[in-house]
Formats: sequence, structure tokens, C-alpha cells
Amino acid sequence: MKRRLLAYAGLARPYRFERTLAVLVAFSLAVVIAAAAVHFYVAGKLPTDSPRYWYFIYTAALVVLALLLVPWPRLAAVVLSLATLEAAFGFGTAYLYKVGLLDQTVFPSVEKAEHRFRWHPLLQGVPIPSDADDIHHNALGQRGRERTPQSLKGKTTIALFGGSTTYDVAGGEGETWGDRLEEMLGSDRVAVINHGVLGYSTAEHVIQTAFYERTHGVPPRCSIYYIGWNDLRNSHVRNLDPGYADFHLPGQIDNLQVRRLRESYVSFSPLLMLARYLLVQGVDTARPVGRPSDRTDAAPDPAMEEIYLRNVRTVSAINRQRGIKTLWVGQVMDHRRLLAGEPWAWVPFLRPQDISPLILRLNGLLKREAEALGDVYIDVTPQDFTSDDFADHGHFTPAGSLKFAALLAPAVAAACR
Repeated sequence: MKRRLLAYAGLARPYRFERTLAVLVAFSLAVVIAAAAVHFYVAGKLPTDSPRYWYFIYTAALVVLALLLVPWPRLAAVVLSLATLEAAFGFGTAYLYKVGLLDQTVFPSVEKAEHRFRWHPLLQGVPIPSDADDIHHNALGQRGRERTPQSLKGKTTIALFGGSTTYDVAGGEGETWGDRLEEMLGSDRVAVINHGVLGYSTAEHVIQTAFYERTHGVPPRCSIYYIGWNDLRNSHVRNLDPGYADFHLPGQIDNLQVRRLRESYVSFSPLLMLARYLLVQGVDTARPVGRPSDRTDAAPDPAMEEIYLRNVRTVSAINRQRGIKTLWVGQVMDHRRLLAGEPWAWVPFLRPQDISPLILRLNGLLKREAEALGDVYIDVTPQDFTSDDFADHGHFTPAGSLKFAALLAPAVAAACR
């Protein structure tokens, strides 16, 4: 048995050192891959059925295949080269990303991608109807319970517009502030329709208001817009497009993962992820959006603020012409986290501590504009919340959503009677 193993590894006469080299490389890769897998497992960063889990299964399978192909050294060399590249690109880009030398990594993530959105020619991405247990999209692609024409008959319909903080990413079914608001106003008399989608800014809200604010053909009595964060994201983008079409809107394609060739299809392989990126760059009409510059600026951006207020006026005018009451709510954030400087890449040209005063400034501009337009501004202050009410810099926990809905309910009830 020992002689057979030695012969298999090329260490018995006639010596075949090309086999020996293949075995040594395979065992070296096995040690590196196993050590990395143990590290991530101990750190709790290797959940089963995640892209990262399948990456380690895949690279281990390559090493095993290479060992099986040792009698055919050239084939073994091909497989070992593939395994080496997968390990190098995976671990290498992960390290460079960690030390800040890369903006992104092709090392597989710990989260399994869920396809909750599909491409839309005007809005870039819209929710796909889904009956998932954690986050439900009804048949119309709206967050929340199913609606039918019959269920809306005789009810006051209130439409919610906003980004992920309106969609309420940290809340389960029945726990979003839209759900809570409907309960407080009386679900037998009121239907609160959640049109919020991750990343949506006032540019998308103009389109939603103009074309998609009805539900089963029923127009809302009132429309509530919870805005600020996603517009602030466009601060200090050079030569900012009036419709946010040079940075934010094309970026939504990858933020919502709505490309036909989805990243999740190849997420177990750094090489395939890199090949997909090059393919998208080379032939896809909508190419990935890079970071326009590396500079940050703590000052307000007059260009962005003018676009923001123009969109507010446009939304208000559309609703006024249709007899729909417009209510505005400025973004509520966890200013303690922001002022502590906790990193947050969503707003690329502002430091977290600079976001705090600028979001308050944006809320002040919104309040002034709403009052000038004759709309309702609901003034919800950050002092009403603690860090326990937030899952991160600005998304509510279920407890925060409940508190937010309670603060909105009296003003909404008065305005939407």
C-alpha cells in the first residue's frame, strides 16, 4: 500500500516528480483553504448554504479533483491553476478590501442573495410579488398585505412613498410603520399602501406619483413622502444630472440586483464573478456605476438641494391637480451613530458625521417648502428616538417603527379625514 501511494505521488521508481509537484501544490492549497474555512467558521461567518460556504466546497472539490488527476499531471495542473486563482482572487481581494485598497471584493459573501426585485425601464427596479415569510410583496409588488378592489371599497386610501426606510427593511410582516399606521387609524376604515422601495429618491417618487400612485385603479386620499437620505446620496456628484441619471439611478440596477445575469448565479466563484463584471462592462447597455471621485465635502450641495426641492414641488403640483393631499416627513436618523463616525458607504461623498447636520438641513428646507406649497409637514424630531429604535444609521427596528407610526398618526388622521 505504501509503495502504491509513493508511486502514485511519483516518489517510486521510475520517479515522476511532476506528480510530486502536483501533490505538494494540492496539499498546500488544502491547508490554506482549510485554515481559512476554520477561521470563518469560528468567527461565525460561514453559514451553511451561503455563497461563502459553497465557495469553500467548490475550492475543496477542485483540490480533490486535482489529487485524483495526479496520474495525468497536465490535467492536474489545469485544475490546480484554477483552484489557485480562485483562492488568490477570493482571499486577495478580501484582504485588499479590508485594508481599504479596493472598493469592492469578489470574495463570496455570507448572505444568500434573494431576488426580490425585477428590472423596470423607468424605475430601474421594482418589487417582485412574493409570499416569503419574512418580507411579503403582494400581487401588485407592494410591501404588505394583499389588496383587492373589493377590500379598498369604502376605505380612505393612504399611499406611502420613500426608500428602504419606508419599505422598512428591518421589519417583518405586520411590523412596518406602514402596517402600524393602518392599525392605529383603523384598518376597517383606512388602507395604507406601501410604495416604498430600497434606494428610491425623489426622482423615483416623481415617476411613481405621475404614473403609479393608484392601487387597483383607486387614487389615494393622501400621499405621504418620507424622504431625504437617498437624495443626500447625490451630494457633490460632479455635473449632477437633474434626474440623478448619472450616478444614483443606474446604480440602483446593481443595488437591487436586477440584471439578467445576476451576481448570485456565480457568487460561489471569484473568477466567475470577475468574468461577469467584465462581461457587463463590455456588452451590457447599463454598465456598473463607479465612484465618480474620491473626495469628500462637508458643505451642503446647492445643486442637489435645488433638484430635491424641484422634485418636491413637482410631486406637490401633481397631487394638487388630482385633489390628493400631500404630507411630507423629513428623514429621521440615528444621529448618535452618525456623529460617532460609524462608516456607511451609501452616501459616498460625505463622512458619517457630516450626514447628521446635512440631513437636518435638508429636513428644514423640506419643511419650509411644504409650508410654502400649502402641504402638510409632519415634524418628527430625532430626540423622539434612541439608538435602540434603529437597526443601523437610519432603518427602524420594529419598536422604532411602532414609535414612528404613533408620532405620525395624529397628523395623518387630521389631514386625511
